[in-house]
Amino acid sequence: MNIEKVRIDKYLWAIRLFKTRTLAAEACDKGKVKWQGIAVKASKSVSIGDEYEVKTEAKKSLIKVIGIIEKRVAYSEAIKNYIDITPAEDIAAIQFKPTSFHTGKKLSKIGRPTKKQRRDIDGFMQEED
Repeated sequence: MNIEKVRIDKYLWAIRLFKTRTLAAEACDKGKVKWQGIAVKASKSVSIGDEYEVKTEAKKSLIKVIGIIEKRVAYSEAIKNYIDITPAEDIAAIQFKPTSFHTGKKLSKIGRPTKKQRRDIDGFMQEED
């Protein structure tokens, strides 16, 4: 079966650049997906030979479409449908960029005491009595 039309958000999800289709659509809405330097809407149809600049949280990629799929497939199959043509200097700049985003994980020994620390504090306070 030869697929002729696929939305860009669906395509980016299918080739595994985004974890969910919603995230791919949001990236399009926020102008993080560009075709020929112009931000595209999530409904734009993908054609073979198109080149897209895609910014995800992790990196900035320049991809060239060589195959069209509309269903999410294994990574080994997905990479057969595009070529990553990101310039080497962009890849190097991203690799050495310090991570500055908050993961939500609490740093150890900072903030409220753990149960064990609380027991130790309570035990210490009771020994004075």
